[in-house]
Amino acid sequence: MANNVKVSCLACGSTNNYPMDAIGKKVICGRCKRPLPQPGNVIESTPEQAYTLIQKSSLPVLIDFFTPTCAPCQMMHPIVHELAERRAGELMVLQVDMNKHAELGAAFGVQGVPTFIIFSKGFERARTSGAMSETDLSLWVASKI
Repeated sequence: MANNVKVSCLACGSTNNYPMDAIGKKVICGRCKRPLPQPGNVIESTPEQAYTLIQKSSLPVLIDFFTPTCAPCQMMHPIVHELAERRAGELMVLQVDMNKHAELGAAFGVQGVPTFIIFSKGFERARTSGAMSETDLSLWVASKI
């Protein structure tokens, strides 16, 4: 892996270079001085963080809308985490619990879970719903970012 990878700040949306040798340490945003998420992590997002990244991040944003009681959603969790690790520095991956933040799903017209939406530079680029294999999700994401 490279010495630095890109990661977007959850507070201000600016994209920062994250030194990979600082994994496990506190790394702050060069712009707003808030802590940065670790590259390759899936972020359990609030609506405010999701909107900030959608509107301001220079990295594409994949949002996984799920509910904890949905069996297909639970099946997708390890697949989404693996994808986030593999695409660290290329993609921000968020998970939104529809039981806690139904208004965010409603704002994007999510009618069922799991639903995956890719945003880039403030615009929705692609959407798919339902469980799929790791290969299918990876290929779908790669073809859309």
